Amino acid sequence: MNQQKILVVALMQRGAVSPATWELLTAGRILANALKQPLVAYLPGGSAEAAKELVERGADRVLWSGHASLKEFNDELQTQAVLAAAAQEKPSWLLLPASVAGRSLACRVAVKLGAGLATDVSEIDPASGSVKRSHYSGNLQATVEFKSEARVVTVQAMVFPQAPRQAGRSGEVAELPFTPAAAGMESISFQAEEAGEIDLGGAERIVSGGRGVGGPDGFKLIRDLAHAMGAAVAASRAAVDSGWIPYRHQVGLTGRTVRPKLYVACGISGQIQHLAGMSNAGNIVAINTDHECPMMQQATISVTGDMFELIPLVLAEIKKRRGVPVAA
Repeated sequence: MNQQKILVVALMQRGAVSPATWELLTAGRILANALKQPLVAYLPGGSAEAAKELVERGADRVLWSGHASLKEFNDELQTQAVLAAAAQEKPSWLLLPASVAGRSLACRVAVKLGAGLATDVSEIDPASGSVKRSHYSGNLQATVEFKSEARVVTVQAMVFPQAPRQAGRSGEVAELPFTPAAAGMESISFQAEEAGEIDLGGAERIVSGGRGVGGPDGFKLIRDLAHAMGAAVAASRAAVDSGWIPYRHQVGLTGRTVRPKLYVACGISGQIQHLAGMSNAGNIVAINTDHECPMMQQATISVTGDMFELIPLVLAEIKKRRGVPVAA
């Protein structure tokens, strides 16, 4: 009888392995070590070269399928491919990212496997075989127990650190042949947004604006600071709902979850919905006129003052240290 495995599904994103995969490998390694089961990663639509990085980041074995039909995400075809990998590996745990694609795959795969399903998981307990997930803006933590032998889980973004790359680490890489069956949907085209900005998902530095920015013109100052710092631009829900900045920049319970090394919050009061999306930042710098607001209490460094006075001073100092002439 085949030994059970921990199986991580590593999805491709525009020709590259999704950064969320490195977080899944960290979660997978915790399970693999505790349960003494091999950590296997499956890369549908990938290549042997891409598979090597998964080995270097902790996978004991990596399977990949390079069939042309898997190059663009298709729910039905990707499900077929993941089921083929699961049939071969007999996973006790199957981990996917809590992304749109990951959630779509997870429910399909769980039904086909007859496995228990838990989504947006933030904690995994190998000893009990249970997981935890948040409800009501993080005010309630639910413990989910499984009755099935196999468990399908989507892991919330940014709750596990990315698995570090260990150059030269060895492991098995093998191609898993894939022959697609008929599918009821097909990919026609993909149109990327011309954002010209650093994506929030993997950003190490983020500058974020909230209601205190005052309007769309205020985000010019946020962007200036972000560009000077090599940071991504983010926003609170209040700013997005006001139409000051597109939704793709929203951080929080109904937006993106981020885990940067530095998060600069400008004019953000820090409602719990927003804190739920960025509280795992390494360092938080808050600029606000209200020194008693939740964000100022949460921050590593709190600066009480008007962002429209303080940010230009910070920009001038950055330019000075880089030897860039500052206008009088």
